[in-house]
Amino acid sequence: METYGVIGLSVITFVIVLFLAARSKKKTQERMADPNAEKSALAKDGDSHSAAN
Repeated sequence: METYGVIGLSVITFVIVLFLAARSKKKTQERMADPNAEKSALAKDGDSHSAAN
């Protein structure tokens, strides 16, 4: 009986991680498609002086 609880929690955790990864991927793709988005300080063409101190 305890095994089903562990398996259930594992499956729920895995589904939550997949959901968060998919949402993050979508946000990243939207930002990459936006020509007005500010470039990252780590990007080659980004402003390295805009990073937080």
